[in-house]
Amino acid sequence: MNKRIGVVAIIVEKKESVEMVNKLLSEFGELIVGRMGVPYKEKNVSVISIIVDGTTDEIGALTGKLGRLYGVTVKSALTKK
Repeated sequence: MNKRIGVVAIIVEKKESVEMVNKLLSEFGELIVGRMGVPYKEKNVSVISIIVDGTTDEIGALTGKLGRLYGVTVKSALTKK
């Protein structure tokens, strides 16, 4: 399979899910090129954006696991080639 580059946006609305989000990001660390996290304390959410480089199956596995976490919303955009 061809690798693609993309960006994954993660919004964490429940603090109890932060530890699991970080655990999953560590597990899939070989896909992550860069990461930026911003705690938005006034709104009580954390916003994380990651740049990924992997196959659609690998990236889908990561986003799928993240999206199943309580209080976590995930969106991704990938290159076409």
